[in-house]
Amino acid sequence: MLKQYRYDGSREFRLSKVSTDETSLVSDRKKAEAKMQKNFDRIQELQNKLYADQKEGVIFLFQAMDAAGKDGTIKAVLTCLSPHGVHETAFKAPSSLELSHDFLWRVEQNVPRKGHIAIFNRSHYEDVLIYRVKKLWKTQAHADRIDPKEQLEHRYEDIRNYEKYLWHNSVRTVKIFLNVSKKEQAKRFLSRIEEPEKNWKFSGSDFEERRYWDEYQEAFEVAINKTATKKAPWYVVPADHKWYMRYVVSEIILETLQEMDPRYPEVTKERLAEFAGYREELMKELGKKEKKTADQDPEDPGQNAGEGLKDTEYEGALRYGQGEESGI
Repeated sequence: MLKQYRYDGSREFRLSKVSTDETSLVSDRKKAEAKMQKNFDRIQELQNKLYADQKEGVIFLFQAMDAAGKDGTIKAVLTCLSPHGVHETAFKAPSSLELSHDFLWRVEQNVPRKGHIAIFNRSHYEDVLIYRVKKLWKTQAHADRIDPKEQLEHRYEDIRNYEKYLWHNSVRTVKIFLNVSKKEQAKRFLSRIEEPEKNWKFSGSDFEERRYWDEYQEAFEVAINKTATKKAPWYVVPADHKWYMRYVVSEIILETLQEMDPRYPEVTKERLAEFAGYREELMKELGKKEKKTADQDPEDPGQNAGEGLKDTEYEGALRYGQGEESGI
């Protein structure tokens, strides 16, 4: 279903050939919101399993032009996630400390642990987008042996290798470009200027950056083509209709988690037998009698240790059996 938006290096990406306002997956806003709500329920369930499984982490990375809707999409789509096991990082202009390190240093500090989800609001791609548009290789410090003219190509290579490295270390990188048109951006800027409650969202620097629209469009196109791989794909999502953009993002997140296929850890028979003992003590404390089933083996006290528990309680027992506090 998402194939039309996915770029994994198998085909060339051209911004001029993709629409910013199409709604091919669902044309009705109410239907999209209903589908998105169903996706939220499934995403939440899969996050619970991911947190319990603790085998793999994932980064959902958002890039876009100003006013494309990154913040609103992150808020609307990802609030269904439990705060346990989720961390959002907004990458601003690098500090003097960050500039004194390699450009991926600040990213490495925010890579999620296994079982966790990281949300990147902007990312290391700023270090090839702005770097290209503003020609920052002319001003940033570097060793004398480094040829500044080769730095940009080196960064594309470094990003590919870094995302491959993360994959090899059980962390996926899913990159989402929210593709808004120049006309729609102008409308949203006007809204921020004319509506008092939105004034805080607008700054003169936003308008100044708009002057580089064509250069940024070219930079995005090149960056996506240089770094799209099967293990770390890009999704280019139409962003002129916010309701549609958010629905598509929910599908991307759901599809990714389904592909990861996290599962609750299995508990050994020995551990279940311990649960049976705990359960018996708790039943006595509450003044309840243990119900015996006709086919229960008296020699196997753990046989029905999970019976009588609601699904959510049993899932919690499974996580407890791994020595991990449930948290969610």
